[in-house]
Amino acid sequence: MQSKEIAILIPCYNESISIKQVIQDFKHELPNAKIYVYDNNSSDDTANIARACGAIVRYEKLQGKGSVVRSMFRDIEADIYVMVDGDNTYPASFVHKLIQPINEGGVDMVIGDRHTSGDYKKENKRALHHFGNHLVKSLINYLFDAKLEDIMSGYRAFSKRFVKSMPINSAGFEIETEMSIHSLDKRLHVEEIAISYKDREEGSFSKLNTISDGVKVLKTIFWLFKDYKPLAFFTTFSFFFFLLSLLAGLPVIIEFVQTAYITKIPSAILAVGLMLISIISLFVGFILDTIVKQHKENFELHILSSTR
Repeated sequence: MQSKEIAILIPCYNESISIKQVIQDFKHELPNAKIYVYDNNSSDDTANIARACGAIVRYEKLQGKGSVVRSMFRDIEADIYVMVDGDNTYPASFVHKLIQPINEGGVDMVIGDRHTSGDYKKENKRALHHFGNHLVKSLINYLFDAKLEDIMSGYRAFSKRFVKSMPINSAGFEIETEMSIHSLDKRLHVEEIAISYKDREEGSFSKLNTISDGVKVLKTIFWLFKDYKPLAFFTTFSFFFFLLSLLAGLPVIIEFVQTAYITKIPSAILAVGLMLISIISLFVGFILDTIVKQHKENFELHILSSTR
């Protein structure tokens, strides 16, 4: 571990109350690590406090955590990366457990699991957060046949291979969801380590809006499901329109069988249109599935070439 360069990545927006403690705690746990604080248009003294504590301070003008992480992954070179929020909710003492699987090799991302210990439910009193976390976890585990416990944890460790091969499209708090889905889709090795969690310090406020950011996360899952599993996505739509076509066309078929005539012309046209949409959706799914498989093969080749 002594020979490997470790980067602590701390995205920050108005965290002047807690950033000093976060930096000091990680300096104590990993004295040789480089600590990077990316200030995301803070209106308080976050950047100055971080700089005074010895952190490397950089700035990201595009608002949103996803924008910050994109810049971090693009700019910083290291062997092991640790991402943690600047709100002092994640204990630095668990960093050794998070980076150990990365250091030993073969693991691409380690997630700090807040839920297994029960601390998150006990410390975070916002009921909608618990419901949203459970909904997102259930959706992703079902869609990608996984068993992750904490999809949206902000405390993670990454290998260099993961950081330099992760395409980031999210601008905001959807970034953790995107990371989780990317790793599952590309069959990267992911582990979870149970950690403790505490709520924000008094006077510190979360920038996460439960409703609007929750909707963004669900939209992200929807679009990533389309991008990563187009056959399942479009087959679902195809089956839906097929059923609608049957409902619209069944009276027409019954009438034709009984009378050899068709008088329900609008229903017949609707049924044919819905069936065409169903067939087109199915073929779109097949075509995009072939493209996605080719993309996965190219990704594997890229990973192989980058590790040589």
